[in-house]
Amino acid sequence: RLTSPVISVSAGMVASMTPLPVIGVPMRSRVSIDGWDSVLSILQMPPGIPVATVALDGARNAGILAAQILGSHQPEVLKRVQQFKASLKEGVLEKIEKLNSLGYRKYLESRYKG
Repeated sequence: RLTSPVISVSAGMVASMTPLPVIGVPMRSRVSIDGWDSVLSILQMPPGIPVATVALDGARNAGILAAQILGSHQPEVLKRVQQFKASLKEGVLEKIEKLNSLGYRKYLESRYKG
C-alpha cells in the first residue's frame, strides 16, 4: 500500500520511478554552483513528473511538508504537526519578548557572540 511521500536530493529520478509524492531538497555541495544546479534540476521537471520543492538545504522543511501530507489522512500525524507548529509560534513569541526587552543591538549580540 502506497502511503508515504518520498524526500530526495535525486528527486527527478525518484519521481520518474514512483507514484508517491516526491519532495526535492536542493543541496549546496563543494562541486555545485552555489546550489543552483541542484535547484534547477528539481524545478525543471517535465510534464507528468511533479516534484514538490523546498528551500536550498531545506531538509527540515521537507520533513514538515511530508508530515503535513501524511496528516491530511492520518489524524494522529496532523495533531503532531499542529503541536509542532504551536511550539514554533511559542519560540517566535519568546524571541519577540527578548528582542523588546533587550533592544535590537543587545539581542543580536546575545545571538551571535562567539
